Amino acid sequence: MPISRRPRPEEVEHLLRNAQLRDDLEPHLDEALRRVNVLEMPTPAENEYLESMLAWERAPVEPISRWFDPEMTLPHPDSLDDERIHACLWEVIRHLQSKRIMLDFSDHLPDRDLYWLIFRDILPAREKRIDSPKNYLHWDCANVSSDPRLWLRFYATDEDRRMWQEETGGVLPPSELPPFPREIPRRPL
Repeated sequence: MPISRRPRPEEVEHLLRNAQLRDDLEPHLDEALRRVNVLEMPTPAENEYLESMLAWERAPVEPISRWFDPEMTLPHPDSLDDERIHACLWEVIRHLQSKRIMLDFSDHLPDRDLYWLIFRDILPAREKRIDSPKNYLHWDCANVSSDPRLWLRFYATDEDRRMWQEETGGVLPPSELPPFPREIPRRPL
């Protein structure tokens, strides 16, 4: 006769939390939830995944400038000389990082161009604001998804370049070091 063990209190709590999360996600049910394999994932890990899905579903969509209190506004780039652009750029980078907004692939851009990108594209962009210490918004400053040439030229490893060429048959640009290296803290993708 098999001996059954009583569940530990934390196991019961995890199961109750799981049931609540699944109930809360019911109106948003889609393939992402159906792909969760409960047999391969411990309940605490599944709960973390479900919590992140629920946070995504409930997150407001707002311009990034409004993620800050007060709203982040920047001086127009044309009103700043190069020295002031540099100082403002680093202040803005620190503010963006305070909201876990990471600038990826920016070392090919001079300070003024990066400042323009933040001013024109990033701050007005409407994105889901998820307040979670594990959530980061990565902004691709090289627009890799629509044009991989900058990434291939300045950021791709030799292995990345080889794989890209095998997959696409495209012509590789020469590999170069980015001309404006910055020590921007990075959060792994």
